[in-house]
Amino acid sequence: MKSNFKKLAAAALALVMVFSFAACSGGADYTAENTEYIIGVSGPLTGGAAVYGVAVQNSAQMAVDEINAAGGLNGVMFKLVATDDTHDATKVAANYASMLEGGMQISLGTVTTGPGLEYSKLSVEDNVFFLTPSASGDKIPEFVNGYQMCFADGNQGKVAAEYVNTLGLSEIGVFYKSDDAYSNGICEQFKDNLDPSITTVEAVFTGEASDFSSQISTLKNCSFIFMPIYYQPASIFMTQAKGIIADDAVYYGCDGFDGLAGQFEDFSVIPQEVSMLSHFDSNATEGPAAEYVAKYTEKFGSDTLNQFGASAYDCVYALYYAMVEAIEEGKEIPVTISASDLSDIFIEIFESGYTFSGVTGENITWDENGYVAKGAVKYTLKEAN
Repeated sequence: MKSNFKKLAAAALALVMVFSFAACSGGADYTAENTEYIIGVSGPLTGGAAVYGVAVQNSAQMAVDEINAAGGLNGVMFKLVATDDTHDATKVAANYASMLEGGMQISLGTVTTGPGLEYSKLSVEDNVFFLTPSASGDKIPEFVNGYQMCFADGNQGKVAAEYVNTLGLSEIGVFYKSDDAYSNGICEQFKDNLDPSITTVEAVFTGEASDFSSQISTLKNCSFIFMPIYYQPASIFMTQAKGIIADDAVYYGCDGFDGLAGQFEDFSVIPQEVSMLSHFDSNATEGPAAEYVAKYTEKFGSDTLNQFGASAYDCVYALYYAMVEAIEEGKEIPVTISASDLSDIFIEIFESGYTFSGVTGENITWDENGYVAKGAVKYTLKEAN
């Protein structure tokens, strides 16, 4: 289970809210009128990061539709409510309040890390359980009610470093965004776990930079460049670096690289190999991943096909089967159950060694900190020309 400190912190925050919130609303139980189980999520449905949020919304809705078509949970249907935060943490509080007042009982948290840090603080106050598909910050599951289906940034950085340590390189480039929690979190853990014999050449940027000539000049002699950033700046960098970075160099990223291929009408204009750490293979030809890809592309096309969506699909099913398991153990989950009471049930199930197999892995489990444990692979988005 999660640490006693975290449990005590969560309990203390919840107790504060009992007194402060009850005065104006009578408590955080808004679900008395629910006729469906309501799942909430906040994510970028518009703006530069919309490819992630739309993928999560589409995939979660697809899972909800499938569960409902099969009869729901003992005949009770599920409803997904997705709100747009445009990858802006300042919009999360309003989204959260709207969903909670609308009857949210279960949550996918947020799609991205910055908003997720704010969401985590809000949700613990009301004891709303969330399983986020893609908010990967190490502090996202800080409290007892929070879990991740994605790899935490620290885990991504650690696993990426372990892979690089096997390549026999003496020097690598690192290109990251120094004012971004996602990029910084991965980068710090990557460097902490990198073989000390490997020298790093670092180039950083901040804000919404669009001219990377200085960073490209810094990294021009590197044959391997680790890029723990989102796909938008990565696509700009790769385009501007053509003819300067060697054609046989390798660009290697993490889950933020998802959506990258969609930025190029012809991805072959980038001569280098482009690869990433992943738990989902969009080119799978068999198994759950292949089935998911076929269903998703038939409904929504391939422009927003990425591991964020695959992870959201798994989140919905993981939550559904956790509820099934709880009912089989004799627990009651009426459609009017409060978010807090349902959260207690989820916490007990997840802390007791709950295992789930889906699109992004088999025999998926969670550790005492809410971090996911499953296999990671190097996924090549494109081979070198």
